[in-house]
This record gives sequence, structure tokens and C-alpha cells, in this order.
Amino acid sequence: MARTKAVQQPDLVLITWSRNPLVSGSARRIVSFRVIGSSYPCQNSLKVGGLLVNALACLRDNDVGFKIVYRQMTSSISGVILLKRSR
Repeated sequence: MARTKAVQQPDLVLITWSRNPLVSGSARRIVSFRVIGSSYPCQNSLKVGGLLVNALACLRDNDVGFKIVYRQMTSSISGVILLKRSR
């Protein structure tokens, strides 16, 4: 009988972000995030209150391999981003 291998599941990172509505042009900050699988080596850049640009820079690095698969503004000052890495 042949052996079957389990299919590797992708790593997913869901980030919700918001800007300060009282400061024009303020940076996008992480409000919450959820990791399914692993976000290695970017765990330190994913923190509530952290800058979204720093987290995306780490996750989208060529060596890490995450790609944005969904991006949506939920209001004029907030939104959601879903990133996926296939192993």
C-alpha cells in the first residue's frame, strides 16, 4: 500500500488597522491580528499598536514569502489585510 502525505496548509495573517482620525495623514497602526499557521520570522513586527508598514515590510520580504490576497478599506480611516504564504 502506498503512503500518502498530508498536504501542507498555507500560513495566513489577517490584520485590521486604523488611522488616528484627529491627525491628518497619520500612520496606519495595527488594531488586531490573527495568525493561522506561522508568521515566522515576523512575530515581533505583529503587535497591537505597531506600525502596519513595518509588519508588511517584514511579511512581504522575498525570503519570508507572504503575498497580499485581500485588502479592503472598511471606512475612511480603517481597513483589513489578509496575507498568505504557501509553503
